[in-house]
Amino acid sequence: MAKDWTPSSWQAFPAAQQPDWPDMGDLDRALKQIASYPPLVFAGEARSLQTSLGQVAAGNAFLLQAGDCAESFEEFSANNIREKLRVILQMAVVLTYSLGVPVVKVGRMAGQFAKPRSSPTEKIGDLELPSFRGHIVNGDAPTEAARVPSPERLVQAYNQSAATLNLLRAFTKGGFADLARVHAWTQEFVGSSPEGQRYEQLANEIDRALRFMRACGIDTEVTHPLHETDVYTSHEALLLGYEEALTRQDSLTGGWYDCSAHMLWIGERTRQLDSAHIEFLRGVGNPIGCKVGPTTSPEYVLELCERLNPAHIPGRLTLISRMGADKVEDALRPLLRAVRDAGHPVVWSCDPMHGNTITSTSGRKTRTFDSICAEIDGFVRAHQAEGTWPGGIHVELTGDNVTECTGGGDNILDDQLDLAYQTMCDPRLNGRQGLDLAFRVAEVLRTTGLA
Repeated sequence: MAKDWTPSSWQAFPAAQQPDWPDMGDLDRALKQIASYPPLVFAGEARSLQTSLGQVAAGNAFLLQAGDCAESFEEFSANNIREKLRVILQMAVVLTYSLGVPVVKVGRMAGQFAKPRSSPTEKIGDLELPSFRGHIVNGDAPTEAARVPSPERLVQAYNQSAATLNLLRAFTKGGFADLARVHAWTQEFVGSSPEGQRYEQLANEIDRALRFMRACGIDTEVTHPLHETDVYTSHEALLLGYEEALTRQDSLTGGWYDCSAHMLWIGERTRQLDSAHIEFLRGVGNPIGCKVGPTTSPEYVLELCERLNPAHIPGRLTLISRMGADKVEDALRPLLRAVRDAGHPVVWSCDPMHGNTITSTSGRKTRTFDSICAEIDGFVRAHQAEGTWPGGIHVELTGDNVTECTGGGDNILDDQLDLAYQTMCDPRLNGRQGLDLAFRVAEVLRTTGLA
């Protein structure tokens, strides 16, 4: 347990990106209500994830972290959760077979509601309004009334997270994640997509492996590791009052755990070394992540490792690079060298989305599929050059057939973005683009000899 730390010690530090709540009494009542509720996840689950991430740090597993940019109160449904999970499971099967190592599956779900913003206000037409900060804070409608932060939304976020977790556990343990079923979905993609047909050889290899298992008497329907799976949850730990309200002391170890999710991360806008976010997360026992951008120095990264993982626990800390396709290789290599030489057992993951956001000719925020792939390529090359393990990818996606990122298997064009542009904040890959990306990651890792 961190020295001189309590769940509320963050309050003595500067906290960026916190909403301007209009009534602190209402906020206090909402947080006390949440604090009285059961934990959303359990300390033992967080420890299991950390053990798995320790295998990633050692180069013996791969991290797939994926899900919504920001979860919605309005689009919450069983179908939405199921389709998002389906894409994650498909991607994981492709990566597991191709890389020959276990894939640790972590969803950006059951708590990914709050969004940091570059400005406290935004311009919508002629109106200047308080920025939309995610449904856990305010509404996205372009009116003054909708943009007023409401503490009742914190309680609603807890309830939706609980329902999402309940459904995730049912799906992952009830047969939905069966290996043969997931592979059948992937075969549909390969057979129906012109771009997918380039992956026919790999899909056929997986098919042969499944037939071999069946010939050996292995029944995926009754073999638990092939019939069930673990999918953990994560979100950016942005609203520290909410996170504190869900922090519990583990009865087995005496350590403190943030029971709002299995894994929490700190974003680029809140990772100052003297920040409340660093102070809060240094004291919880969950595995944690931190985004690092192209201007990050080796000295800063080493200090970050010492603050967040002074005991050098494998799997405790994941560093998530988000640098842009044209910067990642040169900017990442000094960081890899510094962390490697200092002996910090971190997981290195690539967020290829946030450094490649552009404005389309139609005025929509978008990301091109080719740029996303190019950043992953550069990430892998940097690791290959430094002799380190490119441990994972961190992507924003949905199972819905949205048109928010251009390119990919269906070759979405700029003038097609408005067909199904549904995101509340950042552009996401759709299901077919997500699976396409998994095949591309498999190809680049195989080509470079890292898999």
